[in-house]
Amino acid sequence: MAKGTGSVMVTLPQREDAEELAEQLHEQGYEPCSVNRDMLAGEDDAEDVDWVIEVQIGPHGGPAVFDETHLGLLAEDYGGFATVT
Repeated sequence: MAKGTGSVMVTLPQREDAEELAEQLHEQGYEPCSVNRDMLAGEDDAEDVDWVIEVQIGPHGGPAVFDETHLGLLAEDYGGFATVT
């Protein structure tokens, strides 16, 4: 499987929520759970950025895409969403 295939990007509007969820996911065995800013090209208002948690590996050791539904439900709890990359 190519690197990046099967990853899930969990996008949330608030940095604090993204950091909290990333910590929860890491404790559940997801990796890598890094939080990054997602500013759209041309966006000049730093307040209007989303925060993205990239998840590549699930707690089962396989691609996180197998847990897309679970990750999506968690994201919705924080007002966000999950997409497969």
